[in-house]
Amino acid sequence: MKSLFVELQTEELPPKALKKLSEAFAAGVNKSLQAQSILGEGSTFKAFGAPRRMGVLVTNVLEKSPDKAFDQRLVPVRVGLDAEGKPTAALTKKMAALGITADVSELKRVNDGKNEQLVYTGVRHGVSVDAALQKALEEAVKSLPIPKVMNYQLADGVTTVQFVRPVKHLVALYGEDVVNVEMFGLKAGRITMGHRFESKGEVEIPSADASEETMFETGHVVADYAKRREMLVAGLHEAAQKAGGTLIAPEDLIDETNSLTEWPVIYVSEFEEKFLDVPEECLILTMQTNQKYFPMRDAAGKLMNRFCLVSHIHAADGGKEIVSGNARVVRARLADAEFFYKQDCQTTLANRVPGLAHVVYHNKLGSQGERMLRVKAIAHAVAEKIGADAAMAERAAELAKADLRTLMVGEFPELQGIMGEYYARHDGEPEEVAKAISEHYLPRFAGDKLPDGPVATAVALADKLETLSGMFGIGQTPTGDKDPFALRRHALGVLRMMIEKNLPVRLDELIALAFSVETKVEGVQDASDALTHFFFDRLRVMMRDEGYTAQEVDAVLAKQDMDLARTPKKLAAVRKFLELPESTSLAAANKRIANILKKAGDVQIGEVDAALLVEDAEKKLFDVLGDHEPIAELFYKKAEYEGLLASLTPLKAPVDAFFADVMVNAEDEKLRMNRLALLKRLYTLMNRVAELSRLAL
Repeated sequence: MKSLFVELQTEELPPKALKKLSEAFAAGVNKSLQAQSILGEGSTFKAFGAPRRMGVLVTNVLEKSPDKAFDQRLVPVRVGLDAEGKPTAALTKKMAALGITADVSELKRVNDGKNEQLVYTGVRHGVSVDAALQKALEEAVKSLPIPKVMNYQLADGVTTVQFVRPVKHLVALYGEDVVNVEMFGLKAGRITMGHRFESKGEVEIPSADASEETMFETGHVVADYAKRREMLVAGLHEAAQKAGGTLIAPEDLIDETNSLTEWPVIYVSEFEEKFLDVPEECLILTMQTNQKYFPMRDAAGKLMNRFCLVSHIHAADGGKEIVSGNARVVRARLADAEFFYKQDCQTTLANRVPGLAHVVYHNKLGSQGERMLRVKAIAHAVAEKIGADAAMAERAAELAKADLRTLMVGEFPELQGIMGEYYARHDGEPEEVAKAISEHYLPRFAGDKLPDGPVATAVALADKLETLSGMFGIGQTPTGDKDPFALRRHALGVLRMMIEKNLPVRLDELIALAFSVETKVEGVQDASDALTHFFFDRLRVMMRDEGYTAQEVDAVLAKQDMDLARTPKKLAAVRKFLELPESTSLAAANKRIANILKKAGDVQIGEVDAALLVEDAEKKLFDVLGDHEPIAELFYKKAEYEGLLASLTPLKAPVDAFFADVMVNAEDEKLRMNRLALLKRLYTLMNRVAELSRLAL
């Protein structure tokens, strides 16, 4: 067995898609070869991806796949043979369609339990590595996740093909031999192109196993995406350390830069210190987004006027021209940012608020100016409920979207909120207001931090509640995977703030005050029930992600407790309860009680009359309930849910005895109703924390 190497050498591939494309190509080729049974035991594959190539090395590939015996069901005997045992037209047609030329006498008869079938047993001959790879290439290319297809003309000047980028060379080697395959009008060979600047051009690959080393040594190409990334990251950190700084290097920028170079070379450049007067977020975003530069911080955490850049070449002058050229480029970019910032500072946020009337929010919900008034009203009400400064919350809500009218946010939408904080501080707004303007967007994504202070929390809640109630009010709810207004993220943000900050407010109160404002807009309906259901669905997912089982979550959320801050503590208590030996019996009894009460229907069940208790078992249960109810109530008021559930364990024996000795559905209506009342009282006691019946197996 030998190794098989395939490479498509192309024009520059889209950097943001390179990693996914190269991995998909390699996996697709390997999957097809595996399906064709041409891979030997212990075969592995390795993907290669660089700006001008994607390839795969597959080990332990057979020269030819083994022959395989197979059975082909044809038609039932009664359909395929006539009375004389000769083939019918139906059988002949079926065999011709399958390419089977056997005599009828060679066919087997197999009973499938319904009919006796005619079956042909043959041998499927193995495929050569050439044929297997040809099929694998076609299947892999067809299934690639190409973001945008390019049409280009082949060398014949006539044929037009589609691919992510024009393919220049096709390399296919089985051991040292070229595999006879074709793709994109190219016949496979062993010639590819090396680094555009650091190699002599064409590179000859001697064998499949030597492909990676040859490209590295001769082609000056690090074809392995992961190795090149390690090389890039190490070079960046080394350069930053020598420059006396710490790298600012988000993972997505590293990946994108890694997809732009086949051999990363790191240089350090700088810009004038005067630009450091501009908010650092503007400078960082400008450098990272527009130029793919890596800024640095000094030992004190302040942004430096130096940055790392990634080049393709080792310059003969040590990179002086590259460094100075990039300094000129970044100077122009930062000058733009400086201009935007200075121009923006000439007008206060408050003076920009009227301009929000010209910013469209939604055709059914009005402008950002109209939305601001709704958020402002909700923020005031929320602030009062959670103990925040209502006037501060109103002011922050009024100014929160004003930075949408600034030049800086117009250029960099990612800075909305962040620039609002800077401008508010420049305008002399209170610090709580300035912080709330930036933090009201939090959390922006799963796992993101929450707003810090109570004012910021109030505005963040108001902003998300306005979006949720407005969209639900006009019927714009998420469907399947589609959630264009990020309503799931907004709901999770509200839930996290309520729970993690232990806010003294109920979910139904928040929903009610949001709709009290929102429904004043023409065409907006009160969708409180639908939004409440949506919140609990999100809470269910959230708690499952925290590690609780579906059964535990279902039991707690079945109570629809609107004080969501208690949810994690209740879930923890239920988990502890399940560890008790009595839990299984109590959960089963609770389920039985629930079923009995459900079957009783809508009859009015009153209080228990002690005088109507006849059986010893029901008298005992009545007494035990009287002893335990005050204890359970005390535990509940103190939010000691674990203690409350543990206090139920002495109920096991009297409950078991009750069901063993007492007929609930007695013929005497008074006795029956009294026993139902006793069970209802027991059910209420047992389910203060969670619906224990949901825990029954």
